[in-house]
Amino acid sequence: MRKLVLLCLFVLGIGFALFNFQRLAQQGEFESIIVDFKEEVPLAKISKEIQGLSVKYNQQVDLNSIFSIDDRIYIVEGDKKTLKQLKRSPLRKDTEYIEANYIYKAFAVPNDPEYTKQWNFRNINVEQAWDETKGQGVTVAVIDTGVSKVPDLKLTKFVKGYDFVNNKDDASDDNGHGTHIAGTIAQSTNNGYGVAGIAYEASIMPLKVLSGSGGGTIADIAESIKFAADNGADVINMSLGGGGASNMMAEAIKYAHSKGVVVVAAAGNEGRNTSSYPARYPDVISVSAIDAAGKKAPYSNFGAGVDISAPGGSETGKIIQNTVDPSTGESVFVGFQGTSMAAPHVAGVAALIRSTGVDTPEEVLDILKQSSRKVQEDHLNHFGSGHLDANAAVQLALKGKISVNDFFRWLRKSGYLNLGFWIDGGAVALLPKLGMVIGSYLLAWFLRNYIPFTLGLNGGLIFGSSGLFFLQGLYWFDLPQWPMRLFGSSLPELGNVVFGNPNFNPLFASALIPFLLIALLLGHPSLKWFAIGSGIGVAACLGVSAVADPGIWLLGSGAIARGYLLVNAFLCLGLAYLASQKEKQRVSL
Repeated sequence: MRKLVLLCLFVLGIGFALFNFQRLAQQGEFESIIVDFKEEVPLAKISKEIQGLSVKYNQQVDLNSIFSIDDRIYIVEGDKKTLKQLKRSPLRKDTEYIEANYIYKAFAVPNDPEYTKQWNFRNINVEQAWDETKGQGVTVAVIDTGVSKVPDLKLTKFVKGYDFVNNKDDASDDNGHGTHIAGTIAQSTNNGYGVAGIAYEASIMPLKVLSGSGGGTIADIAESIKFAADNGADVINMSLGGGGASNMMAEAIKYAHSKGVVVVAAAGNEGRNTSSYPARYPDVISVSAIDAAGKKAPYSNFGAGVDISAPGGSETGKIIQNTVDPSTGESVFVGFQGTSMAAPHVAGVAALIRSTGVDTPEEVLDILKQSSRKVQEDHLNHFGSGHLDANAAVQLALKGKISVNDFFRWLRKSGYLNLGFWIDGGAVALLPKLGMVIGSYLLAWFLRNYIPFTLGLNGGLIFGSSGLFFLQGLYWFDLPQWPMRLFGSSLPELGNVVFGNPNFNPLFASALIPFLLIALLLGHPSLKWFAIGSGIGVAACLGVSAVADPGIWLLGSGAIARGYLLVNAFLCLGLAYLASQKEKQRVSL
């Protein structure tokens, strides 16, 4: 018995330590508390309770808005201490819930100071797309004048590229065109500097095929396409072109397409009724340009071969990115216009689509076309399938899928990634629950000479002490929540679920259920160990609760409640001990 008392005190000490340690947990930010009254509570009673809250906290307690009248949602100014007081007050039985009115903040709008000048990103609805993906895991090859790591590409990921003009590994830019293109695709974003990029978590593969003067050969371009396909590129952007078909170019594009690479190219700036090469090839997504008003840019090619349109800018609104000044080699923020600027918008969105798990170029093109904003009466095919829409494209790519981002966004928005949600003031007091589980196993270890660690015993220890407690706070869309509360409750907490009260029911939080289980199941060859384990588990649950959260219906949360829980904890442990000893005697006979 001495060992039993010492071990129980030790478990209670662990519970007390855990209870105090949980206060160090990081909390979500809130300055007010939501009180949602049940619909069946009379309005006169609600009015009286609101007046009581106003007097107690010396402040006005009001409806959240005019739309809260039917739902009876009131807001009380207060902090963590106030939240605890309200949750333990008699007010709890008249409410659906009392919870922190956490302050949420916008996620996807970048903090780059010049982002407000990027009208083109808002034109394609990229901010909403960023809530789903930012292009992580995708590599985009920029086949152009090279790419220099200007300051606003400092945080952008790069993979190995090549300079086909000078036949060397360093593919730096001596023109400024390619770096500008790379910026539209993946400019470093949320770095508090400069501007943003569309798929800013994607990687850039710099491939220099154009010299400082802006010209390059088909042979170099074709070889760079194969290089990209062989070295892990998922998307290729070619903001270049000219007249005349080429077998070598056609073969290279076909090769990249066969390896699953999405190839994007600019339609050309001659204002002609046809795309330039390489945009004109069948396996290439040809992009025409629009201005800030959504009209065809005056320079943009159109008609035959155009698949989709994207912002290319005009004199009234150019496309701004960080690049190099070819005359000085210094970093500059400059606005360009052209179908060269339109193509990387599509390449960037293609990277976002690829990052959702869409694998084939055909699927990517189909998604881009279906999701584009249609333009009526486009008889000359100025816009292809329509205007590029990043958010619609990503949503279509994710249609029917529950992505990893979906899951983590659900966790975040539901509060489950906030440590405070689990540890204090949220759905589950995590540390006391862990104390209950650990305590039940410590008590079982103390009685190890009398009991075997069977599956039934383990089940009894868990369901007696904590239940599957992590289920209590889970809300999955519109599914009913009571099954989660039921399976997430320990045996003493079943009364909370049945009677809808946050405090223990004195009948359930006692030795009564363990006594009944032991009396009924002691003669069963396997279920008897579940009954014994339940007694030990309930003892740990009540012991830790006596220190951490002693609230009991009709008994309050003071010394009487603590004493009640401790007495019943010892009774449960005594029952388990006597039952296990009796079982040992029966086996020895």
